[in-house]
Amino acid sequence: MNRESACARPEDQRYPAVKTFAWGLQHVLTMYGGIIAPPLIIGSAAGLSGEDIGLLVTAALFISGLSTLLQSFGLPFFGSKLPLVQGVSFAGVATMVTIVSGGGGLPVVFGAVIASSLLGLLITPFFAHIIRFFPPVVTGCVITVIGLSLMPVAARWAMGGNAKAPDWGAPSNIGLAALTLGVILLLNRVGRGGVTRIAVLAAMVIGTLAGVAAGKADFSAVFQGDWLAMPTLFAFGMPVFDSAAILSMFLIVLVLLTETTAGLMAVGEIVGTDVNGRRIANGLRADMLTSALAPVFNSFPQSAFAQNIGLVALTGIKSRFVVSAGGVILLVLGLLPVLGRVVAAISMPVLGGAGVVLFGSVAASGIRTLSKVDYKENMNLVVVATSLAFGMIPIVMPAFYDQFPGWVRTLFHSGISATCLVAFVLNILFNGKFVALAARGRAKTVNQG
Repeated sequence: MNRESACARPEDQRYPAVKTFAWGLQHVLTMYGGIIAPPLIIGSAAGLSGEDIGLLVTAALFISGLSTLLQSFGLPFFGSKLPLVQGVSFAGVATMVTIVSGGGGLPVVFGAVIASSLLGLLITPFFAHIIRFFPPVVTGCVITVIGLSLMPVAARWAMGGNAKAPDWGAPSNIGLAALTLGVILLLNRVGRGGVTRIAVLAAMVIGTLAGVAAGKADFSAVFQGDWLAMPTLFAFGMPVFDSAAILSMFLIVLVLLTETTAGLMAVGEIVGTDVNGRRIANGLRADMLTSALAPVFNSFPQSAFAQNIGLVALTGIKSRFVVSAGGVILLVLGLLPVLGRVVAAISMPVLGGAGVVLFGSVAASGIRTLSKVDYKENMNLVVVATSLAFGMIPIVMPAFYDQFPGWVRTLFHSGISATCLVAFVLNILFNGKFVALAARGRAKTVNQG
């Protein structure tokens, strides 16, 4: 029997092991920079040594691999069984930096993450029941903004990744990003079958080789340090549960639940599979469970990685087992720091060049969904216009909400959560129960007249 034969669900497609792990490696390379950034930022704010920050990084890789496996492979009641990659979320970085800088230290951060994630686990049934309020006019807006909100990340990567570096924005950096992007476009234009599916991986290899030749990639530190490192439980002490810190993190958990719900719907739309309330609930439970377990392994909250949704859209590889292979690779990277150092040595402009087309693919998928929406004799155009505008505000003007209360900044500083909330509310107001009630009220008045 052909292992690549069609399955009842696109996400259940299986491929030979070599292809599966090669495509899984693409997912790891795509999201690696996003995974290691939060522990680097939080560890630096906590004043940790380089060795301790390295421990946070390997812990992030390990727990992200575990979370990705649970989400994609799935267990009863946990995991959506969709090709959705999980990783340490950026959404809570600012809040955790504030907690750690306020003298609480990492134990208070970890206590807040555990408690807030368990609270989030309790309310996942609520989020599972709101799926019926997410028609294409809502999901299309959210998917579009997921892609658009990631474009600044791609631009920063293309410029070098470090704004304080002397070569920040240098033509050599942007040229390396352009080379990587050009290889992806070329392989997609002239390649066939398997070639187009590994276009991103091949482009990253070629871009990295070019980076080495140009002095933009340094592999000299790969063999420095431990080769094997088993996870250390509570390496920074037992968690401390502070009520104010827990409340702050719970607001972040609400954002994570919203973003993961959007990610689940986005990948379902791209894959072309049914995403019902049960799958949403299973996906959110996996998200919250691994977020609650993350501090045990010295890591932080987990959420869906939007850039990998773009990879699914670009390559057409819809199999959840490919993503599971990526989860296995992340686990290995978390146990073998030497492999993690190899991946970390890849030049940021290379990632930036790949990010342009990956993130653009997500936005294009959202636009495709919006093209299916009926805009005649309804308020859908207003819903789309307003939702996209709210989603773009924090992208084009990051300081827009700086003078607002903390809970407003938390909910609206992310373009993804802002779009999701605005589109959700406006769709209910203009196209939902309130419109139906108003119509019945008008009809009753006419009949009485």
